[in-house]
Amino acid sequence: MAPSTDKVTRFDAELVDSAIAEGGRQNRTGRQQLEYWARIGRAMTAHESASLRRVHDALSGSRPVSDLTDAEGRLFNAETDARLADHLADIDYVGVLAGRGVTTVVLDDEGRLVERHPDGTTRVLDDA
Repeated sequence: MAPSTDKVTRFDAELVDSAIAEGGRQNRTGRQQLEYWARIGRAMTAHESASLRRVHDALSGSRPVSDLTDAEGRLFNAETDARLADHLADIDYVGVLAGRGVTTVVLDDEGRLVERHPDGTTRVLDDA
């Protein structure tokens, strides 16, 4: 078997923190825990099962969630959490809120609070 080559990727900080915590309980490093979770996920999705089809049906709305077993319900919840996290990461909150006429306050690259108005103007807020 050829040696594997590591590839650099980014993970959500909460996921890494969870992997470090769970890895400590399982005598694994955070990296080993992430790899373990990835292998389990790969195995789950590689083998379409009746149970997985039921979960996908519930996710698509063609099966009531109440029809799922407890184990299927946990998988449904995990898949829902992952999909929400992916979707939330892609949203331009400032743009969405500006489109609704809402002024927002954000941190800029220097760590300052900046007020962003719907018309595109900005104002750095004082430390006071």
